[in-house]
Amino acid sequence: MLKRMFVAPDPGRLRLRSAARSVLGIGLAVAVCGLAGHSLVAAITGGLAALLALFTVLDTTVRGQAITTALLPAAGFPVLALAAGLHDHPLARDAAFLAVVGAGVYARRWGPRGHSLGVFAFMTFFATQFLHTVPGQLPELYAAVTLSLLSASLVRFGLWCYERRLPPAAPAPAPPEGRGLARVTTRQAIQATAGGAFALIVGQVLSHERWYWAVGATWWVFVNTASRGETLVRGFRRALGTVIGVALGLVVAVPLDGAPVPTALLVAVCVFGIFYTAAVSYTWMMLAVTLMAGLLYGSLGVLDPGLLGLRVTETAVGALGAALAVLFVLPVTTHATTDAWVQRALRCVHACTAEAAARLAGSATADPAPRVAELEVLLGRVRLSLAPLVHPLSPLRARKARARQVLALLDDCAREVRGLASIAADPEASHDARLTAACQRVEAAVESLTTPDRVREVASPAPATAAQPAATEPALAHLHGLERALTELAAPLRSSPRAPLADA
Repeated sequence: MLKRMFVAPDPGRLRLRSAARSVLGIGLAVAVCGLAGHSLVAAITGGLAALLALFTVLDTTVRGQAITTALLPAAGFPVLALAAGLHDHPLARDAAFLAVVGAGVYARRWGPRGHSLGVFAFMTFFATQFLHTVPGQLPELYAAVTLSLLSASLVRFGLWCYERRLPPAAPAPAPPEGRGLARVTTRQAIQATAGGAFALIVGQVLSHERWYWAVGATWWVFVNTASRGETLVRGFRRALGTVIGVALGLVVAVPLDGAPVPTALLVAVCVFGIFYTAAVSYTWMMLAVTLMAGLLYGSLGVLDPGLLGLRVTETAVGALGAALAVLFVLPVTTHATTDAWVQRALRCVHACTAEAAARLAGSATADPAPRVAELEVLLGRVRLSLAPLVHPLSPLRARKARARQVLALLDDCAREVRGLASIAADPEASHDARLTAACQRVEAAVESLTTPDRVREVASPAPATAAQPAATEPALAHLHGLERALTELAAPLRSSPRAPLADA
């Protein structure tokens, strides 16, 4: 895990810049709240709002990010008032919390903006439990959140908007569509609500004060997952990160006992760690989150070793609630999810090839670059979907081997497509008549992989003449390499139901 975090590629140092900017934005938000005379509770609420605005708002354009950030209060303020108003009505509060859980997950069907607003609404309700908010505190908290969002926006969209100098990001691929219970977001909303109900009941048995930790653990296990395998792996990583974070909290946070200056500095380090590690290691991100929570409890004067131990237990309950929900409530299998993403990636491979061939044929409008960027995003989604099968602790060795084979061959496809696109971008590249025939074979191979009735058409090896193209024909070499990879994908993708990519 250490190697994965510190050696993971960071093209353009985007993770580093995002983490540093987030520390600055959240620090400014908390400082402004302090200068405005807000209480510690209000400053913590404002800091959390700034963190969520910087962490969860992931629209592909700066303008879209600004709009989503501006909409956050519309999602958060009514929930904040509802949670504060139900503070002394446990049954109504619990029912409302579960309704917010379900609605927050359901909102993901509207893309990154729906996801951001759903997370903000949930965390607003969660924060009221964390800070024991009552109606009399609402005006101050509204003001603190508003100031914090403005401060974070000033840093993100004004002082350090490095995204304006970057090429437009490829949009996140929409999940496989469907109607009713066939839609993944609908199933996940029901699963998250059921898992949250389990976590809420068991969490309250363990503690009438900190039960919300269990619900929070269930909620975050469902974020950025689409199948039961992904959810189970994420739950394990969350529990592991929490255990490590609690152990570190016993050494660091408890002895500090809320000392202002060192606590503030360590919270800043934790914020940096959350943003820097989120993309590469959920375990390390949870370590940073857990340590930060311990430091904040220390600043509120309620931290002790027993509280940290309770956090581990509540987190385990929340992870168990998520696991039971994805296993027994409208399960979304790893196979079904993976198959949908792989097919979309293969169709994108064909589109990339067609655009590149048209460009080489002299078309002025053909451009494979956007399709190549889309393919990279789709392959990232395939890797996430297959992560449960290639996890080091997975006992399914045969399936693990097959899953790795699929990933390797898809990476081969991507490499050949990138090479073909780079050649097509050369204005001096000449058109070879054999490109048309090679592209037709690639198209047939993709259709065979995405149409079950035609599987056998790619079951045999590619012709020997196609396997060894001349080195002086780079475009043909990439096309033949792509054809070989597609041919070899037939076996692992279309094996029996008990094979690696089958119902996992």
